[in-house]
Amino acid sequence: MNLIQYSDSLLSVVPALLAVILAITTRRVLLSLGAGIIAGSILLNNYNPLAALQYLLHQILGLVWADGAINTSNVNMLLFMLLLGGLISLMTATGATKAFAEWGVRRCKDRRSANILTGMMVFAFFIDDFFHSLSVGPICRPVTDRFQISRAKLAYLLDSTAAPVCVITPISSWGAYIIAILGGILVTNDITETSPISLFVQMIPMNLYAVFTLLMVLVVITFQLDIGPMRKHEQRARKGQLWDEAKGHPKGLEITTEGEGNGTMIDMVLPILTLTVSSIVFMIISGADVLAAKGQAFSLIGSIEHTDVGSSLVYAALCSLAVSIVLALRLKLPLKTWLTAAPQGVQAMMPAIIILLFAWTIGTVVSDMETGQYLASLTKYGLPVALLPALVFLLSCGMSFATGTSWGTFGIMLPLAGDMAIASDVNLLMPMLSAVLAGSVFGDHSSPISSTSILSATGAGSHHMDHVMTQLPYALTVAFGAFLGYLAMGLSGSTVIGIAVSSVWFVGCCIYHVRQDKKQQLVAAVN
Repeated sequence: MNLIQYSDSLLSVVPALLAVILAITTRRVLLSLGAGIIAGSILLNNYNPLAALQYLLHQILGLVWADGAINTSNVNMLLFMLLLGGLISLMTATGATKAFAEWGVRRCKDRRSANILTGMMVFAFFIDDFFHSLSVGPICRPVTDRFQISRAKLAYLLDSTAAPVCVITPISSWGAYIIAILGGILVTNDITETSPISLFVQMIPMNLYAVFTLLMVLVVITFQLDIGPMRKHEQRARKGQLWDEAKGHPKGLEITTEGEGNGTMIDMVLPILTLTVSSIVFMIISGADVLAAKGQAFSLIGSIEHTDVGSSLVYAALCSLAVSIVLALRLKLPLKTWLTAAPQGVQAMMPAIIILLFAWTIGTVVSDMETGQYLASLTKYGLPVALLPALVFLLSCGMSFATGTSWGTFGIMLPLAGDMAIASDVNLLMPMLSAVLAGSVFGDHSSPISSTSILSATGAGSHHMDHVMTQLPYALTVAFGAFLGYLAMGLSGSTVIGIAVSSVWFVGCCIYHVRQDKKQQLVAAVN
């Protein structure tokens, strides 16, 4: 299939830009993604409709079947989502989610403690961002609903504790992927004095966007901070309107069953604990198998670098589902409940799966349009070396926002940033690589076509664009501070100074927003 090359053309950004603009103006995700996909298909095939249709069918088939074999990466993720839907449905049927909600209401005395509970769930669901958003959302939603916390705020808490945690955690799907790329950079440039995982760990405090996003979550929870559009959603929620009712009921991951069992907290805790622990175990085992096939000795670092995340999550979900089934047997649920639990779980996951398939397809189209390569080529204009960390951060932000994928941005920008640093100033290697990670997560957070944002909204039961627009002020505040930090790192040559500059900006913004928020609350109280 002969496709038109757009790596040196501004037209490469058209499909992504079209999808983003439509998503913002129409608030219809599938329509926006579909328009971007069709536009890209037509451009790539020189405006030939038949060739574009053939290309589009090939890309759709490629989601599950590629290069003469099953696309295991995508299929495993879809299987995991279906199994997760079945697991959540079964826990709902046994009454486990109800027991958790009742426990949460007893333990949580107010809105702040309910938000804290949601934020703390990241420590149980740090393996993968999809895993986190689609699990924590349905589990914590009954608690946040009870305390009249808006679905938009729940989506923000999910999204802002998913990718930012995964990107700084070595034992996660993100960590494994990033460490593998870092290993390739070190080998390519003959750097032997450090290992990929050691490099990853050293970069954690330099990942300014991820670190300060997590700090922003703490500030938001502690001070009940509502910035921009989030304030309206929270004000409505306090009156019992958890979402914008004018737009209808959001299509979230909603699972309801008739005749819930009398399950207890153990029916929730044990399956979730099994899911998390077995995910780590299977990730290590799958990586060890690859090492053995290569004739290399086992090592924990090597296993993480070579792990198969998709299959590990599927096996872990099967183990967790088995544990949940064994626990459910003691409750003597009616046969009807058993027969309806699985279909309800699958049905609840279908909207998220359909949107994810669209997101994957536009990701492939954007990749073929060479949008990433075009944006990366902007670095060829001669700029002072001291500006490179900030420049790489901005490019990664733009690339991730335009493509809707942080992983794709990692794959393009990390090697590019590594080459640029080694060619100009090797002391900037870690700051520039960290800037790529930070910018990629920001773009992923902010983009309407990002699968992470879409699934966070789905897990929370929030309207997708409500989530994007309410999260954006928080994300922009942190991102600008990160930009200043990387600028300071480049100009001073000191990581400490860069972190200090970001910290000053962050503290100043938080003080300003907290004061403004209190003023708004006083005005609202008077009125």
